[in-house]
Amino acid sequence: MATLIDLTRTPVRELNQALHAPEAASWRVLNPRGAHAVACGIREDLTVDIEGHVGYYCAGMNQRATVTVHGNAGTGVAENLMSGTVRVRGNASQSAGATAHGGLLVVDGDASARCGISMKGVDIVVGGNVGHMSAFMGQAGRLVVCGDAGEALGDSLYEARIYVRGAVKSLGADCVEKEMRAEHFVELAELLKAAERDEDAADFRRYGSARTLYHFNVGNSAAY
Repeated sequence: MATLIDLTRTPVRELNQALHAPEAASWRVLNPRGAHAVACGIREDLTVDIEGHVGYYCAGMNQRATVTVHGNAGTGVAENLMSGTVRVRGNASQSAGATAHGGLLVVDGDASARCGISMKGVDIVVGGNVGHMSAFMGQAGRLVVCGDAGEALGDSLYEARIYVRGAVKSLGADCVEKEMRAEHFVELAELLKAAERDEDAADFRRYGSARTLYHFNVGNSAAY
C-alpha cells in the first residue's frame, strides 16, 4: 500500500526529505494545488503518484524513480532528469525536460514552448502538440511529437533526433528534415511503446541537424 502525503498538512520540503530517505517504495501525494518543486531530487527506485496539478520544476533531477502527475505541470517539469520515468497525464508548461540527461519524460497532453531545451540524452514523448523552439540546442536524445510542432523546431540542434507526426510550423536554424530509415522506424516504435502510445511509426517524419553550425564560420554568421 502506498504511503500517503497530504500537502495541505505536510510542507513540500518535508515530502522531499522523506523521498530522499524513503521508508516505503510507493507514495501517493494528495492536494498538490500547484505547489512547486514537488518530488525533486529522488535517487531511489520509487513510485510516486501526485494527485493533481503541480507548479514549477516537479520531479526535477530525478534518478531511478517513476513519478506520475495526474494533472497538469508548470514550467520545467523533469528538469535535469537523469534516469527513471516522469509522466504528466495532462499538459506541461514551457521547458519540459530542460537539460535532461537520461530517462523518459511522457506528456500525455500538450507541451508548451522550448520543450526539451538543451536536452542531453533524455527521451521525450508528447502525445499532443509542442510550442515554439522545442528541442532548442538539443544535444542528444530523442523528442517524439505525436501532434504538431510550433515555430523554430530544433533551432541550433546538435545530435538530438526529432520525430513529428503532425505539421511543423517552421524549422529553426540548422534543423532539416531527414530520411526515415529502417532503424529509425524501429527506434520510434520502441519509444512509442515505452510511452504507452498506439500511433504508427510510419506516420512520423524525422528531423535533425544539418551540422553547419558546429564550428563558427564568419562566412556563415547570418545563420547564427
